[in-house]
Amino acid sequence: MAERDVFWHLPGFCYFRQLNYAVITLMEKYPDCFREGYRIGSVYGTFPGAVWNGGRVVMGIAGKRDIEATLKLYNSRGVPVRFTWTNSVLEEKHLQDTYCNLIMRLADNGINQALVNTRVLEDYIRREWPRFPLISSTTKRIVQTGGVLAELERDYFLVVLDYDLNHDADALKALEPHAGRIELLVNEVCTPGCPRRAEHYAQQSRAQLEFDVKDLFPCPNANPNKTFEECKKRPAFISNEEIGSYIERGFMNFKIAGRGMPMQYVLDAYLYFLVKEEKRALVRERIGQFLKNGKK
Repeated sequence: MAERDVFWHLPGFCYFRQLNYAVITLMEKYPDCFREGYRIGSVYGTFPGAVWNGGRVVMGIAGKRDIEATLKLYNSRGVPVRFTWTNSVLEEKHLQDTYCNLIMRLADNGINQALVNTRVLEDYIRREWPRFPLISSTTKRIVQTGGVLAELERDYFLVVLDYDLNHDADALKALEPHAGRIELLVNEVCTPGCPRRAEHYAQQSRAQLEFDVKDLFPCPNANPNKTFEECKKRPAFISNEEIGSYIERGFMNFKIAGRGMPMQYVLDAYLYFLVKEEKRALVRERIGQFLKNGKK
């Protein structure tokens, strides 16, 4: 049982918009179905086609009215929208991108946030959009405790821990004094210690920047079985039974991975982490009704 508020950060604010809104609504309407003290800390992702986006390629375009409607959908419920501005190959010339700056202008209300990876974009946001809290992204691949501590010395709102450190007892102990500013990725499906992960992020960044998805990254550890049950077997997974010990040590921000995954995977993750076990069938039914006809 959580003795303090615990914040969960949900994926795909655009692609999983209806699912996320259903969960936010049901947490308000049926709080007894959800784990005590759990709150939605943010919804993260990108509007399609934004070249600052990283981590996963998202093609397409969103019009101004759709951007405004999506921001209002979440912000009106007190939930920040967090942009994954983690493209690792950005250059100075990309900072003036009209679409990305439009998104920032529309979202500049002191509520919404930005994940960052590169210094060039981070410095630009600090200068031009100072009301956005900045979060240091796990895509930086900082796997040494000293590197994480160095990030925490800066004025980041949060630092997302590389999931290779999720179960590193020495690292977690050293980071405990800063636990309130660390975010843990609880359900990553990628292989821990993969030497090509940074290369994969760069390839995805180039594909986003060049609007080119024809070349898939030749991942040596690709796992075609994208189910949540399979994810629970992964070494970096943090189970519900384990999360209590993290909360006791002061960790209070947990991130659910899901961008680029099937909706069923994301739904199963939400039910597992957020909902009391005996209420999962009921909440699954309510979410299904919500997605079908919008009824709460």
